[in-house]
Amino acid sequence: MKIEVLGTESLGVRGLSCVVEADERTIVIDPGVALGYLRRGKLPHPHQVAVGAEVRERIIAALGRATDLVISHYHGDHIPLADANPYQLSLSAIPPLADLRLWCKGPHDLSDLSVQRWIDLSRFAGRILPDAEERSDGPLSFSLPVPHGSASSRLGTVMMTRVQEGEEVFVHASDIQLLDERAISIILGWRPTVVLASGPPLYLPRLTPALQEIAWKNGEALARKVDTLILDHHLLRSVAGYRWMERLAETTDKRVTCAAKFAGRKPLLLEARRDQLYAEMPVPRDWHEAYANGESSFEEYRDLSAECRRSINV
Repeated sequence: MKIEVLGTESLGVRGLSCVVEADERTIVIDPGVALGYLRRGKLPHPHQVAVGAEVRERIIAALGRATDLVISHYHGDHIPLADANPYQLSLSAIPPLADLRLWCKGPHDLSDLSVQRWIDLSRFAGRILPDAEERSDGPLSFSLPVPHGSASSRLGTVMMTRVQEGEEVFVHASDIQLLDERAISIILGWRPTVVLASGPPLYLPRLTPALQEIAWKNGEALARKVDTLILDHHLLRSVAGYRWMERLAETTDKRVTCAAKFAGRKPLLLEARRDQLYAEMPVPRDWHEAYANGESSFEEYRDLSAECRRSINV
């Protein structure tokens, strides 16, 4: 089995996209990408925009060779969009989906916006998106709906994915944030060797101490039972989240890591370091409007100076 994370917070963007090769199938999961539209009053830095463009190209290339496409839910950092902003992936940019097997979260438990995105994606695919919840096919199995975060969350539900080849079992746990014990129980019942999941959003004030304790206990439970636990996405929108991940690895003495390190790369926490990027690489006030109109480029911001790299280092 080959697992490649295409884009997530430790790789400089928002999302949890990956491609898995198993049992002669190429499975793309959650092919979306976004940048936080505003972070402490600042639009994405052009260097983030450059990284986001690279991730979009990786996703488009993976879709071009895919046999299967999985959609865990319909948030804008997990799917291509009909109304994408300049920092997301547009439906118009991806290859046709006519020849792909589609495995999608069903159209229930969705907000009005997610229902519209389900409709948009169905129209683009030329067919009604099939409800894959609790179904299996070859190496693939899918969970029933589990909460996007805690059971009391107003963000709806997500679908988790299991992929097996021989003794290897990979689980894409999407936006569970380690906040629901039922989701953790399902994952453990699948006996995975590798899990990719969103960790808790420590940067949000609504994550109470009680919820933080639940996330920690659930993180420990997973870490002690799987060979490799990859925690990313919401967790790594702050440096505190990265430290949390490191403490979990030290406490359990297990392989708990982020997507960048899983791929042998240095973490690039650009969502967490937006202020530092602006301080080290100033941006003209009208840059974003010009970029949205196709009148400016991120090329001069593509490479970080050594000084800037030091300032955004974990």
